[in-house]
Amino acid sequence: MGPNVNDRLHALNLLVARSRFGKWHRLEGSGAKRERVGSKFTTEIRAGLATFFAMAYIIAVNASIASDSGGTCVCPGTADDPVCDNDTDYLACVEVVKRDLVTATAAIAALTTFCMGLFANMPIGLAPGMGLNAYFAYQVVGYHGSGSVSFPLAVTAVFVEGWIFIGLSILGIRQWLARAIPTSIKLATGAGIGLYLTIIGLYGSAGLGVITGATATPVDLSGCDTQYAGDAGLCSHHKMTSKTMWLGIFCGGFVTALLMLYRVKGAIIAGIALVSIISWPRTTDVTYFPYNEAGQSRFDFFKNVVAFHKTEKILAAQEWNVSSIPGGSGQFWLALVTFLYVDILDTTGTLYSMAKFAGLMDKRTGDFEGSATAYIVDAGGIVIGSLFGTPPVTAYIESGAGISEGGKTGITAMVTGICFFISLFFAPIFASIPPWATGSTLIIVGSMMMTSVAEINWSYFGDAIPAFLTIAVMPFTYSIAYGLIAGIITFMILNTFAHVLDKLTNGRIVPDNYHKRDGWSWRMAMGVAVVFLPPWMVRLVVHRKRRFWEADEAEGAKIIEANSSTDQAAAGHGAILLEVHSTQLYSTSGW
Repeated sequence: MGPNVNDRLHALNLLVARSRFGKWHRLEGSGAKRERVGSKFTTEIRAGLATFFAMAYIIAVNASIASDSGGTCVCPGTADDPVCDNDTDYLACVEVVKRDLVTATAAIAALTTFCMGLFANMPIGLAPGMGLNAYFAYQVVGYHGSGSVSFPLAVTAVFVEGWIFIGLSILGIRQWLARAIPTSIKLATGAGIGLYLTIIGLYGSAGLGVITGATATPVDLSGCDTQYAGDAGLCSHHKMTSKTMWLGIFCGGFVTALLMLYRVKGAIIAGIALVSIISWPRTTDVTYFPYNEAGQSRFDFFKNVVAFHKTEKILAAQEWNVSSIPGGSGQFWLALVTFLYVDILDTTGTLYSMAKFAGLMDKRTGDFEGSATAYIVDAGGIVIGSLFGTPPVTAYIESGAGISEGGKTGITAMVTGICFFISLFFAPIFASIPPWATGSTLIIVGSMMMTSVAEINWSYFGDAIPAFLTIAVMPFTYSIAYGLIAGIITFMILNTFAHVLDKLTNGRIVPDNYHKRDGWSWRMAMGVAVVFLPPWMVRLVVHRKRRFWEADEAEGAKIIEANSSTDQAAAGHGAILLEVHSTQLYSTSGW
């Protein structure tokens, strides 16, 4: 850029910083009490665009995965076709649900991300969570509605979970609940969901079609064209010959991986776009618009290019008759608790790690400014998203793309939200992305989520075995909930037995490497007295401050002193403070 352009950009940055808008967002030079050093208006805009391009894939991927639930479409089912894979009327209805989900995903991402920037002043994007959407579609509702909970009841569970999350955020209990889960289980959850997404990416309904279910073995190699697929999609011959599969592997997988290898921004969306564009011409063998009823329906919608698709099937689909669930309401409550638990870990880990990455963490308190507001925005997004018909909304680790571009304030998130809003009017494009375009993306996302495995304490079996079971059970049972249950119960049995025997023998009989175990404590860093009270409530109720939403220097000093005493008291028990392990809660929405 020439000197004149640089001077104009500098003048623009200074003008915006000195405005009320700049002061609200604490831009550098705004004169705000806590300016965010290095933050500039033009940099924030660039960072917001970077975050959008890193997150834009979720519009197509979430619609592809969540629509496999069938939404509110009713599958009549027959002995020969129990999940309506060959029912043209049902598949046409599911196609409408997919278009609805494109609109819903873009809308809720636009709303929540913009609000995160406006109210919480954090450079973090939100959207329906990866992993949670797969659990929602394939375990809770089931493929084409074959699960134990109907779509209306599933979004009701999400709705209730959102309100519970709002209450937990207001009361500060969320932090305590996140702490109560053993560290090894937290770390294993991200890796287990990564493998779960990988299996989805390898299957055909929302992925590449490399593997399929089998009879003699749990899974079998697939990848044949439809004319060679027998009952249940099994390939008796011509395995690994599908042209769409190889298109997805090479143009969607290897191209994306190579771009990521050289840190090219927007690599994931570039890979999806490449495969999609190749799949759109109708005269090729890999077309997404074949000359049949389903293909013609897709192509007629695709031809609109720029159009706003009004949701038809999934808006406000809540159903409150929980007793209608076959076999009782247990599956409903299991889904609700799983959504809540995973969302607490997901949001806590992402927000803390992104705040630390952006340099916004307060070293005195181990928290970041506006944390309560950020959690309430996320929880509110869950409630509103459920009315739109989407799985739970959560913070995205892809926000790191914008932060790495220099994003430090909520302006970054507001720009990302505006981009998602614009994408609402390109629903025909996003609804026409084939599953083989996103299959490799799911596998790559899964590989990135495996990084948390390196942090697991493998030296002590009381931590290692529960963590391994959590990782293994999730993909093998196609359920996040069952993986968490297996890991937590195993952890409780092994470590309760070891602890009791240690006390009974006065330390003479202890497991191998017992001294290397991950510490666990239910106590918060501030001590037991205020374990259930968030800082704002302590200021309001205990100290009776009028401006209870603002922390002062004296309070910070008190918290440091309290943390130090708690550290010393808990050190013998190996307790891990939240400010240490909060950055190790890996996101199920990303990596």
